[in-house]
Amino acid sequence: MKIALITDAWHPQINGVVTTLTHTMEILHRLGHTVELCAPDRFYTWPCPGYPNVGLAFLCGPRLRPTLEAFKPDAIHLASEGCVGFAARRYCQERGYHYTTSFHTRFPEYFKMRIGLPMWISYGYMRWFHSESTRVMVTTESMQTELSKKGFDRMVIWSRGVDTDLYRPRDKHFLPGERPIFAYVGRVVIEKNVEDFLKLKLPGTKYVVGDGPIRVELEQKYPEARFVGFQTGEALARHMAAADVMVFPSHTDTFGLVILEALASGVPVAAFPAPGPIDIIGNAPIGVLSADLQQAALDALKLKPDDCRRHALNYSWEHSARQFASHLTPMVRINGETRFES
Repeated sequence: MKIALITDAWHPQINGVVTTLTHTMEILHRLGHTVELCAPDRFYTWPCPGYPNVGLAFLCGPRLRPTLEAFKPDAIHLASEGCVGFAARRYCQERGYHYTTSFHTRFPEYFKMRIGLPMWISYGYMRWFHSESTRVMVTTESMQTELSKKGFDRMVIWSRGVDTDLYRPRDKHFLPGERPIFAYVGRVVIEKNVEDFLKLKLPGTKYVVGDGPIRVELEQKYPEARFVGFQTGEALARHMAAADVMVFPSHTDTFGLVILEALASGVPVAAFPAPGPIDIIGNAPIGVLSADLQQAALDALKLKPDDCRRHALNYSWEHSARQFASHLTPMVRINGETRFES
C-alpha cells in the first residue's frame, strides 16, 4: 500500500509524536508498504516561539498538492492539526478523497496554559478538523471516552510500542547521587507539570532528563535537582534504567511513551490517575497512580523491576504499526468513484 503520511511534527523535534511516527514508518517499510512523508522540512518554515529549532510550516498547499498528485497514494493519513495537516485536509476535501486522522496532542489544554486561549475555541477547531475523517485514531480507551464527551466520533484505538532491546534493565550506578533516584523524563514545558515533581519532598536525588523553555527558571528555583538536558538513544536508555522510580507528573498527555520506556527498563512509575497512565498501568503492580504524587513515588519504590519489564514486553512497535495500517481507509471519492484502491 502507498501511504501519504502528513505531519507538522518531525525531526529535529523530540517528542512522543515524532518517536511514534518514526517507528511506525520504519515498520511499515519493513512490512512492504511505501510511505511518502510530508513534514515541515518540505515547506517554508518560521521558528516556533520558545523552540527556535522547530519550524512552523506555512504556504503548504502549493507544494503539497503536486507531491500528492505525483505519489498517487492509496491512503492519506493526517497525523496533526497544524498548517501541513490543514493543507492536506483542504486538498482531500476539494477532491472528495477519504482520509484518516489521529489525535496525538491536547493542544487546547496547552494553549490555555500558555496563552490563556479558551478551550471551547480550540476544541471547536479540533472537532472541525477531525469531523470529516473516516476514522480518528486515538491512543487509549480513556482518551476515546474523554473525547467522545467533547463531541468527537468515529474513533478507533491506535496504541503505542516500546523498543525493549534499547530500553532494558541496566547498571544503576550510571547516575551519581544519593539513592533513591527519582527521575522525570520529557520536555521541560509548562504543560508537562514538571514543577509538581520538583516540589515533592522525597529522599535521595531528583533528576530531570530533558530540556525546554522553562528549564533555566526551574534550575534556578530547584538547585538541588540535577538537570542533564535532552538525551537520546543509548544515553537516554542508560539514564532511564539508572533511576529507581520514574515520576510522570503530566495531566495532559494522551499516552506517555516514557512510561513504557521506564517499565521496559525495569523502573516503576509514579503518576497522577490521568489518561495514559490509567490505560498503561491500571491495577498492575508496576506503578502507583494517585492524586498524592509524593506518596505514589514513595510507594513505587516497593515494586519489582521484573514485573515492570514483563508488562512492557506486551507492547511492540510492530503491533502498533499493524494496528495503524488496519485503520487506514482507501482514498476514494465521496461520490463512490474509486481513485486508488488498497
